[in-house]
Amino acid sequence: MTGNLSSRLILASQSPARQALLRGAKVNFEALPAKIDERGIEQSACLAEAAAVAALLAREKARHVGRAHPEAYVIGADQTLALGARIFAKAENRAGAREQLKSMCGTTHELHSAVAVAKGDAILFECVSTARMTVRPLNDAQIEAYLDLAGDAVMASVGGYQLEGAGVHLFEKIEGDYFTILGLPLLPLLNFLRGHGLAPLP
Repeated sequence: MTGNLSSRLILASQSPARQALLRGAKVNFEALPAKIDERGIEQSACLAEAAAVAALLAREKARHVGRAHPEAYVIGADQTLALGARIFAKAENRAGAREQLKSMCGTTHELHSAVAVAKGDAILFECVSTARMTVRPLNDAQIEAYLDLAGDAVMASVGGYQLEGAGVHLFEKIEGDYFTILGLPLLPLLNFLRGHGLAPLP
């Protein structure tokens, strides 16, 4: 239950970072990850902009769980990484993470984090926030040392890093909201939740 005792709040995500952000804000919710074909949806939509892809997937996750639980407010979220015209997906293995990191060295990429709230099939709220991340120049030995340090976590996030963990060593400059970087535009979302009695403070 939440501040609105008649309402149920679901986070349609298995992301530990997103769940930790909501728990840290003392929001009561349950996590029911949306099992959708993200790449299939992305390919069918033929969207060229990374921010639009993130927004689409956030809506689809929220709607997917919302249809199964029409009485609940459902939060869907997604994050995309764009380096110029290239849109990254999570690396499938260490070699893929290595290739991504090499391509980002000495450059600035954009993280687009989207959130949507659905009730049933209706989208009640959505927002996309962007952060700009500049990776410092790294040689092969430094990349390998990072991969050793981060371990399997390099496959858990797009770009192969978590800023709240070992990934912070990769950067020389960051422009944007910390919550956006972690994958959830938290402040706009909390504003929506407060307006619907779903947050601990009015």
